[in-house]
Amino acid sequence: MSTFADSSALVTLYAEETGGPAVHGAAGLIVSSLVRVEVPSALWRKQRDGALAPEDAALLTSLFEADYLGEQDDRPRLLSVTVSASILEEAARLTATHSLRALDAVQLATALAARRADPECTAFACLDVRLRAAAAGTGFALVPQV
Repeated sequence: MSTFADSSALVTLYAEETGGPAVHGAAGLIVSSLVRVEVPSALWRKQRDGALAPEDAALLTSLFEADYLGEQDDRPRLLSVTVSASILEEAARLTATHSLRALDAVQLATALAARRADPECTAFACLDVRLRAAAAGTGFALVPQV
């Protein structure tokens, strides 16, 4: 089994937040290429808001980048799905169907594409209430379970 994780879930791997332990235990994390920007943005926002010291934000961003890009002798921990034109088309439809914000719709469309490519991708890790509901509505098991 593999798990699609949106940016809100990934941030819990690097900064303490509710739901983190469940995401830490998730198997085979698949992500949208959107996380390459969204996760560092969220970590640096935490620094600007005073929740992280600048050196901690830099370290956590580096840890994320190592997981996303891989390191010299290690493959990436996260399997990234590139946002394609077909994913954007599906995301545009999902905004109406599930009342999603633009980037949340792209996350869900990417998860659906990942599940079509890998039927073992049956779980969706996310902390956003509206996106969780949309993912559940498309047949994903939710992480963390509430």
